[in-house]
Order: sequence, then C-alpha cells, then structure tokens
Amino acid sequence: MSSKTIDIESLKKQAVIFRRDILETLETAGSGHPGGSLSAVEIMLALYGHVMNHNPKDPAWDGRDRLVVSKGHVTPVVYVTLANFGYFPKEELKTFRKFGSRLQGHVTTKVPGIEFNTGSLGHGLSFANGIALGARMRGKNFRVYCLMGDGEIQEGSVWEAAMTAAHHKLDKVCAIIDYNKVQENGPTKEIKDLEPLAKKWSSFGWHVFEVDGHSIKELMTAFDEFKNIKGKPCVIIAHTVKGKGISFMEGKSAWHGKAPNKEQLASALSELK
Repeated sequence: MSSKTIDIESLKKQAVIFRRDILETLETAGSGHPGGSLSAVEIMLALYGHVMNHNPKDPAWDGRDRLVVSKGHVTPVVYVTLANFGYFPKEELKTFRKFGSRLQGHVTTKVPGIEFNTGSLGHGLSFANGIALGARMRGKNFRVYCLMGDGEIQEGSVWEAAMTAAHHKLDKVCAIIDYNKVQENGPTKEIKDLEPLAKKWSSFGWHVFEVDGHSIKELMTAFDEFKNIKGKPCVIIAHTVKGKGISFMEGKSAWHGKAPNKEQLASALSELK
C-alpha cells in the first residue's frame, strides 16, 4: 500500500486486519502493549494511508514526511503498520521481542521507517521540533508528525517543546495525542488530570483540533486542514479508547504491558469482524 491512494472504507477494513495482526504478534511474543496499540490503529492508518508522503521502497527518501513515535512502547501498532505498508515482510512480525530481532519492544531506527529511538517518554516532540527547524534551514518542505500518549504529556519536557514550537512558528509540526484516558497505573484524570487539554494547547500558541480518534474521516479532515495552517504548530487531540475493539481490554489499565494468551487471543479475534 502507498499513501494517498486508499479510500475510507478500505482503511476501515484494514483497521480490522491491523487489530488482528497486533493481537497475534503480541500472543506470539508473550509480551507487549496491546491497549495503546489498539487505540492508535486509525491514527496510524490515516497517516500512512492518506496523509503522509512516504516511500516504503526508499525509507530514507529525503522528501518524505517524518513520523516521530514519542510513545515508543506501542511497537505492535507501529510494526504492524510498517509491515502492512511494505517496509518489511509481515512474516517478520513473528520475531517481535525475540532475541536478535530488530523488532524490539521500543521503536528503534534499525527498523525501516522509524525516525528516532523512543520509549523513554516526553522526548519525541522536542526531536520533531529539531527536524522541522533543520528542514527550514535546508529549505525543505516536508512535514513532521509526532504521536504522543496522554499520560506522556504529564511530563514537563512536553510543554517546553510546545513553547519552542510556537515560538519558532513551526507550522510544519503536527502533534497527535492518543487521548485514551488510561495510563499504566489507572485513569489519567485520577493520576494527573489533563483538562482543560484543548485550552492548554491553545494557550501555548497551537492550533487545536479535537476529533474522534477512531473516525478515519475526522482524522483525515483534521490532517488535511493542518496543511493549510500557517504560522503556528498544530495538535490533534484524538479521543480514543484504550484497547479499542476488544471488550475485555477496553479502558483497562491492567492490559498495559500484558499480552493475551492463546485462549484470550481466540476470544479477542472472534470480536473482530
């Protein structure tokens, strides 16, 4: 698959395939992060299937748009996306988290299509800013996207980066928050409430979109509008569900870092139509 060629209905069907691939990859590995991977499926599909200029046959193409996966532990959805879009063979997903495999638990640039090693949270947006500033200095016109988790944006480094992007008017930067409202130890509102989230980003000088993060149409509309915003960075607050699509995983912090066993996998796959 390549970007800008896939319609919404096809992407919806692909979302089911992605969720199946994620769950099967996790079960084979016996570990990994299903909740935050399942919540980000439509975001990744919109980016790779419609929004980003990218070339799986030439991952280092200088004119490509960049995606920095700041919540770097959600490798299942990242690797499944890259495999399905042709960056490496899908068969390689079976090596996830295995000794000697390049498909490890946090994203790494050893994998084609990965721009930055992340996993220690709070650093991706600063790196995205740096890419955008470098591109401006070189006269390049590509865009930089940064996928963050909601628990992650409790970290102060994110807000330093937010100020930096606004100060430098980095209108080629688009942050995406996978706002599934659950982090490792429970609901974000109980651990450190993020609200009023949209007003906070706006007050930092960002153009803000709020969308249903499982609506590919809403995501595509926001991403398209981002490309017309001048003089300020954009953030898409994507309201999602942790563990989306699997009833016994949805909204549960207990599935942070826990892979399904064979019985749970069979039950989960039966829910995906």
